[in-house]
Amino acid sequence: MMNAVLFDLDGTLLDRDSTVRLLLRDQYATFASHLGHIDPEIFVSRVLVLDDHGHGMKKASLYASIVEEFELPATLAADLLDHFWRRYPAFCRPFADVVPTLSELVRRGTPLGIVTNGTQRVQQDAISALGILSYFKAVLISEVEGVRKPDHRIFHKAVERLGVDASECCHVGDHPLADATAAKEAGLVAIWKRTSYWSPPAADIPAIDTLSEVLLYV
Repeated sequence: MMNAVLFDLDGTLLDRDSTVRLLLRDQYATFASHLGHIDPEIFVSRVLVLDDHGHGMKKASLYASIVEEFELPATLAADLLDHFWRRYPAFCRPFADVVPTLSELVRRGTPLGIVTNGTQRVQQDAISALGILSYFKAVLISEVEGVRKPDHRIFHKAVERLGVDASECCHVGDHPLADATAAKEAGLVAIWKRTSYWSPPAADIPAIDTLSEVLLYV
């Protein structure tokens, strides 16, 4: 049984796909005077493809590509980019079982941490929007730490801040390489939160479908 738990943020605690889809629908409505000739589902779907669940194009490049592809005014790219990041926190949604699972882990006295790639402002705003910050003893954001997953050092920093050995801590994440494989190679117990869009990691890494299944390991 594990004595501490680390979590990825996007796609693990934060239902990022739903968040971004809602945001893009708001974006389409906001910029309807420019986007109205494009079918809304085509616009949303195209952005989602380029975003690739947060592992695709950087947003500035993504919107430059969208503007070119749909023959929109070049100046619109900056406006779409600004809208995306400004409105992002308003649409952040946790998966349904996140708060009950975190509450139970804290009730059991399990120290918790977040290890996430991204910028400080965006990730802090997302965590605050989810209302889950108080559950965590440590939050490591790659921009702040100067190191990104899958680099093992960010996992080592995290377990040190939780005050446990790597071997008694599990890391839960949806990315098969940056989360599951990297955490295992760093000496933690890796748990893959199964997705439909990425191939699974090595067969010896356990997989869960819902976050509440983490309770079976603690």
